[in-house]
Amino acid sequence: MDSGTGAARRGSPGPPETGNRGRWTRRRFVGALGGAAAGSALAGCGGDGGPADAEEARRGAPPRQPSSSAAPKASPRPSPGLSGARPLYLGTYTSAEGGGKGVGVASYDSASGRITGKGTITGVPDPSYLAVHPDGATLYAANERERGAVTAVRLSDEKVLGSRATGGSATCHLSVHPGGRWLLSADFGSGTVAVHPIGASGALGERTDLVRHTRPAPRPGQQGPHAHQFITAPDGGHVLAVDFGTDTVYSYRLDDKAGTLTEVAQAHTRTGAGPRHLAFHPGGRHAYLANEADDTVAVCAYEPSSGRLTIGRPQSTGSKAETNYPAQLAVTPDGAFAFLANRGDNTVARYAVEAAGARLRLLGTTPVEGDFPRQIALSPDGGLLFAANQRSGTVSVFRVDGTNGGLRLAGEPFASPVAVCALPL
Repeated sequence: MDSGTGAARRGSPGPPETGNRGRWTRRRFVGALGGAAAGSALAGCGGDGGPADAEEARRGAPPRQPSSSAAPKASPRPSPGLSGARPLYLGTYTSAEGGGKGVGVASYDSASGRITGKGTITGVPDPSYLAVHPDGATLYAANERERGAVTAVRLSDEKVLGSRATGGSATCHLSVHPGGRWLLSADFGSGTVAVHPIGASGALGERTDLVRHTRPAPRPGQQGPHAHQFITAPDGGHVLAVDFGTDTVYSYRLDDKAGTLTEVAQAHTRTGAGPRHLAFHPGGRHAYLANEADDTVAVCAYEPSSGRLTIGRPQSTGSKAETNYPAQLAVTPDGAFAFLANRGDNTVARYAVEAAGARLRLLGTTPVEGDFPRQIALSPDGGLLFAANQRSGTVSVFRVDGTNGGLRLAGEPFASPVAVCALPL
């Protein structure tokens, strides 16, 4: 990759930059929130207390997610008619006050949406985002700490298979490449994306690449790039990284043999939009981008042959709150509807997808019955939507009406400490 590509390859990005971002952590931010005025906001890639939330602290905004991704499409999908108990895994911050002890283990009834707690997988620090291997055998967690890392867990016996350093800081998002050979991760604190090989056992090898976003230059006050998400496009040939700090979505070609990245395109939002999360339409030619800083969503055109993304005009998130930070998007498997988590407004925005994916029409918003929905995910059949509510420490479940995109709460929200990710399988 030459110096003009907009990203720099490094064996290690070195320590995070100093300044506000170096002084703040998500966990320190959590403590600050306790004494904040009721009108103060939070937002970002993982939740209360971490480098991702430091940016919001400077903006008077809330702590962050990882945006996530979208819940990776790597999990095995049951047939639409499948009923009974299904696995559910829950992410948290183990080092935050009131946080969990590791990855929460639960199940949900695919008909009623009722969640039943099963226990905790310990030994996984700050698992703020989760993904599963295509074969369903291994769970991966982003360890959102100053020294970023990713951890693999064998699900058959819940054995932790080990962790690998990403080379960056505050790992806030990860996804599995559809071929099952590579794990992609994004580091909010250092603005880097990394690739790790996945072995036959599901365990991770040493990273094969690390790229830091250097151009375009981050806008004033951002103090560097902040990678928020790293996913594979439906064509499988390109991987895309969303960077909040540079207002850019980077497209890379992934060498499937070497696990290395080559930048092929950049897509730029308007200045200060703060892109956070991208979700593709199943048709593969369009995607939807949540812009956290300016509280908008945008329809994007995608060209599979080149990996080029073209970002459309900003649209409303439906929020009526004075301060709102859109987080994660989810698109139904049939491509008929899209949903967006609104932190601050504490709602899920509902959109009808029209013109074969090229248009979003806002239908309205539905309260999440919780506080600060950092992440949302659909069940594999699209019949249920899960909202991880970070501040209230709950997971809300909604039945999705496949005819009109309506959401109906399925019972009382499930208590889950500092809930920042829900992964239904």
